[in-house]
Amino acid sequence: MYEGRGNKKMLNMLILEILEKYTDGDHRLTQQEILKLLKDNYGIECDRRSVRNNAEYLIDLGYDISIDDGYCLLSREFDDAELQLLINSVIFSKGVTRAQSAALIEKLKNKGNKYFSPHLSYIENYTDLQHTENKQVMINLDIIDDAMTKKQKISFIYNVYGTDFKMHPTRKEPFVFNPYQVVMSNGHYYLVGNYDKYDTISHFRIDRMTEMKLLEEPIKDTRLIKGMENGLNLPKHMAEHVYMFSGNSVSVLLKTDAKFMNDLVDWFGKDFQIMKKYTEDGVDMMEIHVYCNEQAMEYWALQYGKRVTVLEPESLREKIREDIEGMSKRYR
Repeated sequence: MYEGRGNKKMLNMLILEILEKYTDGDHRLTQQEILKLLKDNYGIECDRRSVRNNAEYLIDLGYDISIDDGYCLLSREFDDAELQLLINSVIFSKGVTRAQSAALIEKLKNKGNKYFSPHLSYIENYTDLQHTENKQVMINLDIIDDAMTKKQKISFIYNVYGTDFKMHPTRKEPFVFNPYQVVMSNGHYYLVGNYDKYDTISHFRIDRMTEMKLLEEPIKDTRLIKGMENGLNLPKHMAEHVYMFSGNSVSVLLKTDAKFMNDLVDWFGKDFQIMKKYTEDGVDMMEIHVYCNEQAMEYWALQYGKRVTVLEPESLREKIREDIEGMSKRYR
């Protein structure tokens, strides 16, 4: 509860808060209703002229307020569709804990007015969706942001899950890392940068990092890192690292049917070339050229093995052939 005296100096902000919470294009307040809310919510008493004068002052400041046929805030920081989109993103983000997800959703809900109700019922069992158990994710993101702003290195312990379903360190010594970019892939946050011992780009899952620290040492110049001599081309990098594996990209020639275009664009964006179109056994076919991390392409080609054939390079064909033969033996 606000004290009545002294708060008249901030009357315009209190009126704005009321309009944000109780109005939109479909819901308006009369001057009398605003006066009642000022008294009930903040202990402030004023007259109708003060309401109008302060509303007009807010309009002069650039707020989209209508005072015709009742008072309402016509536009706000986020409209309902934008809030719903943000809430959906949080729901399906695996990089935050369930508790953090619930807290973020509540904060986003509070960005709307009293009439905003997020549509959650159509997302079946959304509270049971997969989320990380690492409570340090938000702290990690904050440290990483600070490190990238200050251009300083970080250190962290990297973990993997054991058969006890708990995370365990991969080693005792912390990794020293040069952080350059945070990305999201398949619902997880990844840190793109350079493991200090090498001169190549590496990726680490942020939800598997613990004991993160900001170091005083400045980050390595990107010109010293292979693939980042001219900075990080993020769209190109993401298209070439569909599973966020580290390592070099290779030139790959694929054979698939023309109806596979949607999937190709989903995975690689538009950063690939159609080298050849032809008909085979009555089916429209095409050959595709794309640059991709070799290990990622190996996994991807196995995933879409019914639709895709790798034609080049031969070394990748050989790896896939060995994978298929190994799987065949396990299913005999």
